[in-house]
Amino acid sequence: MKVTKDDLANVAVLSRLEIPAAEQDTYIQQMDSILTYMDNLSNVDTADVKPTTYALPMQNVFREDVVKPSLARELALQNAPLKDDNYFKVPKVLED
Repeated sequence: MKVTKDDLANVAVLSRLEIPAAEQDTYIQQMDSILTYMDNLSNVDTADVKPTTYALPMQNVFREDVVKPSLARELALQNAPLKDDNYFKVPKVLED
């Protein structure tokens, strides 16, 4: 695929970028090179390649969900600038 100045202008508009006229030819060549490479990748025969989700064999890497002691309520509220009984009081963020 040959990238044109119109293609570059369209990409610039969609990405909200201003590309100076002096740099347009450079970007056109780079985009053309990238799209040519993508075409080459599209032509690679992957029929015998097993589909994978991860590049490395991984299992569940999450930690166990274990209950641990937490900060006491009084200690947590001790430095709160505003509190209401046993709760932190924060500025309103939603409109009525």
